[in-house]
Amino acid sequence: MIARMRDRREAGRRLAARLGHFAGRSDVIVLGLPRGGIPVAFEVARALGAPLDAIVVRKLCVPGHEELAMGAVASGGVRVVDSAVLRQLDIGRDALDAITDVEVHELERRERIYRGGAPAPEVRDRTVILVDDGLATGSTVFAAVEALRKQEPAEIIVAAPIGSPATCEVLERVADDCVCLDMPEPMLGVGRWYEHYAPTSDAEVRALLAEASRASVPRAPALGALRRAATEPSR
Repeated sequence: MIARMRDRREAGRRLAARLGHFAGRSDVIVLGLPRGGIPVAFEVARALGAPLDAIVVRKLCVPGHEELAMGAVASGGVRVVDSAVLRQLDIGRDALDAITDVEVHELERRERIYRGGAPAPEVRDRTVILVDDGLATGSTVFAAVEALRKQEPAEIIVAAPIGSPATCEVLERVADDCVCLDMPEPMLGVGRWYEHYAPTSDAEVRALLAEASRASVPRAPALGALRRAATEPSR
């Protein structure tokens, strides 16, 4: 089992070491899931020498239980729901639609502020590395994969520093591959695997995407350097 990660940026550097075979490829694009996935994705993109962008997904949370997801919505009008949760908690269609409307509004707001009016990136026939800071229920990632499939990429690689074994197993079938540094059982939440897990702000997301778009992301380091980064202990 890996040591706890200092923060999301360190997690991204470690994750990049496992993705070193994608370094320098012109067909690769890294997409982070805002907000927490963006700092991780930024380090992956920087290490691989790949462009970075965001794919915005919003969880549909059970009313009164904000940590429990009953689905998610993603760019392009995609909605994924967990039918088992809806049945178990007796959540009706009207309640689901009302929560969906709220989250779609927030999704559209974030797309505007993150991109500043720029269009979403073209992913057709490209290899997409979809990055998050952890995979618990996986509802947001499932929605993101479904949204991306509509755009016909060559392949979708889901990547995260930490993940639930059950979620990663399903994602290996839903995506073309799922790369996860560690899959503890029980997982007990993503945050416990980070020393610092403060919420990522919209300002930080904008700053990282802007830095990447200014072509300040350097060329990929040698694979040996990536491997050394994966084995560096937390400080």
